[in-house]
Amino acid sequence: MKSPLAAALVLALLAASGAQAVEQKKKPHPAPAAKAQAGKPAAKGKPVADAKAKPADSKTAQAKPGDPKPADPKAAAPAPKPAPTPAPAVPDAAKAAVGAAAVGGAAAAVAVAAQPQAPLTRDEAIKRAEASLNASPVMTADFVQIGGDGRRAEGKLYVHKVGRMRFEYAQPATMEVVSDGTQVAVRDRKLNTQDLYFINQTPLKFLLNEKIDLEKDVKLVDVVIDDAGVSISIEDKATFGGTSKIKLIFESKTFTLKQWQVSDPQGYETLVSLFNVDRSRSPDPNLFKIDKGSLLDFH
Repeated sequence: MKSPLAAALVLALLAASGAQAVEQKKKPHPAPAAKAQAGKPAAKGKPVADAKAKPADSKTAQAKPGDPKPADPKAAAPAPKPAPTPAPAVPDAAKAAVGAAAVGGAAAAVAVAAQPQAPLTRDEAIKRAEASLNASPVMTADFVQIGGDGRRAEGKLYVHKVGRMRFEYAQPATMEVVSDGTQVAVRDRKLNTQDLYFINQTPLKFLLNEKIDLEKDVKLVDVVIDDAGVSISIEDKATFGGTSKIKLIFESKTFTLKQWQVSDPQGYETLVSLFNVDRSRSPDPNLFKIDKGSLLDFH
């Protein structure tokens, strides 16, 4: 005879700028013009226009080699140097534009990256969830289960589509839930009992389909998108005992299924969280075999 605990388990478990700174440079000032040196005698030369100058005698009139010649007033005065042309004043706005261009592509890339991404729409979230669920027909993962009574259990989950799944609980739990593609067996190793159900009577059966289509397989109730992730709530009226409510919770970036929460027809909630998910290795086919010769209670 089916135990009430087993019925509850099968419903719960299987339901289951970059900122940029531009420094403004000071405007260059024109250099002071060189002062004219006209009227000054050349170095070591005597003034030419000297009112008291003595007339030169014949001896002194003849210039000796190497003696300095009297300076020519016109030649003695160096020509004034032209003042440098001041650089044209650059408006502050132009300087900022040049500085921004100098920062280059790095600042532009930062600005583009800083732009907020468009929010995910409901349809996009559903399509990404389906793509994630359909990415591989096999999965192995560790799981932690929190029951409606607060009890915690953990173990290993194996999936091989189509229709095959196994929850293998670690001790001290004594339960196993195995689906072979047609039926689901809930076993109690300690009591040596086994309850069988048709797979279409169990929640989460749609997750074992070869190709999952959430909008066709189940009734979509709500889609919530936030920083914590994406949750998709559905209802299934065909489960054993009445309508079950299921919430699938996905990672916000990778859309990997990380949790599901099942509310059975009696209102009890069970949360299952997945860890160490491996979608590359095929589980041993023997894990999904059901021994129908032992004590059974078929529903």
